[in-house]
Amino acid sequence: MTGIEALQSVQFINLKGKQVAVLSVEDWQALIEWLETLEDIEIARKAFDKLKAANGNRQGAGWLKWDDVESELE
Repeated sequence: MTGIEALQSVQFINLKGKQVAVLSVEDWQALIEWLETLEDIEIARKAFDKLKAANGNRQGAGWLKWDDVESELE
């Protein structure tokens, strides 16, 4: 399911005089996954824009070498 489909599955109910949105857990999880994917795409787009501006020079774009940071992730 896409994020758009999850948003379209929202049902609205009145609860204690307020209108609230209701989603299934599966639809909520699909929506969160979709938003995370959009965020990842934007991060990648910015990184590649920096790389392009640095004429393909990874160091000039601020990219780090895997060997230099791998131990920090353990």
